This record gives sequence, structure tokens and C-alpha cells, in this order.
Amino acid sequence: MEEKQYVTEWANENLGLTLKITKMLHEEQTPYQKIQIADTLEYGRLLILDGVFQTSVKDEWTYHEMISHVPLMLHPNPERVLIIGGGDGGVARELGYYDEIEQIDVVEPDRVFVEVCKEFFPDNACGLSDERVTVYYEDGLKFLRMKHDEYDLIINDAIDPLGHTAGLFTKEFYGNCFRALKDDGIMVYQHGSPFYDEDEESCRGMHRKASHSFPISRVYQAHIPTCSSGYWLFGFASKKYHPLDDLDAKRWKERKIKTWYYTTNLHKGAFMLPRYVEDMLEEEEGRKK
Repeated sequence: MEEKQYVTEWANENLGLTLKITKMLHEEQTPYQKIQIADTLEYGRLLILDGVFQTSVKDEWTYHEMISHVPLMLHPNPERVLIIGGGDGGVARELGYYDEIEQIDVVEPDRVFVEVCKEFFPDNACGLSDERVTVYYEDGLKFLRMKHDEYDLIINDAIDPLGHTAGLFTKEFYGNCFRALKDDGIMVYQHGSPFYDEDEESCRGMHRKASHSFPISRVYQAHIPTCSSGYWLFGFASKKYHPLDDLDAKRWKERKIKTWYYTTNLHKGAFMLPRYVEDMLEEEEGRKK
């Protein structure tokens, strides 16, 4: 394997985030994606999929905590949870703190990806060892088509809306999620970053489809350093619970979960978006289906 000194994720032809590495530990092309694992000087071990930085040991907790604890602090009794993607195990790890959860289904098409993460990211992949977790090596969209009134929470942890995950960002997908959820179900999903022009349209499309499928649709934010802009959004779609009005801060304190990023104060602030993002979202809410 040819040794490399740097790895770069290109946001566009003019801008990239470059990290110096000590070693490229693994490179493999699967039927679904190119997987690279590198040890970096600044962010520690880094996961790269199709040239895009996905997670690092230095900041993975930001993403996994925000996509997990925000909805779990709003649903009073989340017994059955579906994770679309999530083959690295980080989301399942966070769900493991909630004893009331009885079933965690993980739908990840790439079996090789799961095995690579078990080897190189054991602190994430340990979440898949929870006895409540079942991993289905299937296409997420096809899996959802067979589900009706089954889940309390759906977490779309799929990567960018390209390639084999493109179907997880379609109008059909959001409609299938709505049907798969119980009457008070919640769906959250990674929403990308709106900062660069190349990514803005996909952010617009995701919110437009979610807002037309669910009665409550909001967006919240986090700072993730390995994102090329450092600024990341998450989508929140719910049949019943409001992300701010139904937050029970006392219930979170009683759990005594050790987090690095998430707090109930941050939960509230995460939904306070910059003006340009608010304007973008409002424009999409006003568009016809």
C-alpha cells in the first residue's frame, strides 16, 4: 500500500480540508463505497468514505450524541428504534444508555463496512454488541417499505445523498418513515451543511420533503470540526412532540448520562439557527409538494 502523508476532503474545487496522517491503516473498495482508515496527527483515527471525512475519534461524540439524545429526550417511552445506516455503531452505543429501549434495528447494506469498523473503531462498534441490537444487511429504503406503525424513533444515519444512499433522501423515503412510525413517532436525520453553494440544494430538498411529510419539522445544529465547514445540521420530524415545548430537562438530569457535547441547555440553543438558514428553510416550507 502506498504511504500517504496527507488526506484531503474537497468541499469544492476551490476548498478542501487537509489532515496530516501518520499511517493509512486500511483501504478497500466494497460494492457500495471506498473505505479508508487513517491515523491523523490532529484528529486521531479517521474514517473516510468515498473521499469524505465521516468521523474521527476526536469529535465523533458530537455527531452521535446530537443525533441520538435530542429525540430521546422528547419521546416519553421509546421502546423500538430503527437506525438506517449506523454501521460504525456510534448511534447504537448512545441508545444503549436508555434501559426502556427494548429493540434496536440497524439496517446497513455494507457488511464489510461493519467489520472494518469493529476492527478499527471498537469504541463505536461496541454499540452493535448490545443484546437489543439486530443488524440487517439490507437496503434501507426497501426495508422501510415493509414496515407500518412499528417504531417509536427512526434515526437516518446514512451518509450524503449520493451513490448507494441516494434513496434515503427521497420523497418516498420520508413517506415510508412516516408510515413506519407509531402515532407519536419521531424521525431524525443528518441534514448536511448549508454553508457552501454545492451543498445548499440538498439541504433545501431534505427539509422540503420532511416538512411536507410530517406535521412538525425543525432543524438543529452542531459544531463538527471534521465537517469541511465545521457547521452541521440535523433534521427533526415528528408526528406529535415538539423539540422545545416537550423537552423535560429534569428527566435528563435524573439519567446522569455522561456526555461530552449534549446538554439540555445546548438542546434548546441548537434549534436557534442563523438567519440565512432560517430563511432557506422557510422558503422550502412555502413551496408546493
